[in-house]
Amino acid sequence: MTKEQLSKTDRIILVIGQQIVEGKYPPGSPLPAEAEICEEFQTSRNMIREVFRALMAKRLIEVKRFRGAFVRPRNQWNYLDTDVLQWALASDYDPRLISAMSEVRNLVEPTIARWAAERATSKELAVIETALNEMIANHQDRDAFNEADIRYHEAVLASVHNPVLQQLSVAISSLQRAVFERTYMPDEENMPRTLQEHQDLYDAIRHQDADAAERAALTMIASSAKRLKDIT
Repeated sequence: MTKEQLSKTDRIILVIGQQIVEGKYPPGSPLPAEAEICEEFQTSRNMIREVFRALMAKRLIEVKRFRGAFVRPRNQWNYLDTDVLQWALASDYDPRLISAMSEVRNLVEPTIARWAAERATSKELAVIETALNEMIANHQDRDAFNEADIRYHEAVLASVHNPVLQQLSVAISSLQRAVFERTYMPDEENMPRTLQEHQDLYDAIRHQDADAAERAALTMIASSAKRLKDIT
């Protein structure tokens, strides 16, 4: 979704959120007063308070009574929020953030792949295969490819039949979405490898080969981490 397609509230959230992450307002510093922000964006206090609530949900700011809004320390930001993660990746190369993202994926996704190989039903395999075919068909269309990629990984996650893990699916998908949107590379060197890695994981799950599924997931994560480093 482009900035022009966003509501006015969402546009203000986007602008201020990016400004915070980019360092215009460093951690611990106050945001401008409500009246000043209202004047800057030609809007009402109610809308700015709605913006503040959204930024608080992203853990970018805290509002102190009678004192105003202040930027939280970076280590308290909600990096499982897709916006925050995207802004952080776009604003600056932070090897600690890249490393943290890779650690989380390495911790979670190989186990999901292993369980999927052990538990996926024929119906769930069909959903994974459909998403894979959509990735192949749309490999030159960034948005369509990334949406199919998310559906692929969501289908793999759903196939493990773990209701607790399923509750984490939004957070996991947010992390994956932020990575995928940054690492989409349709060139002849990267795209065939990306599609083959997804094919390998699907084949391992289909053949109920848990070890191969785990290896395929680790290979996929390593490739993604390398592309992320190459472009940041």
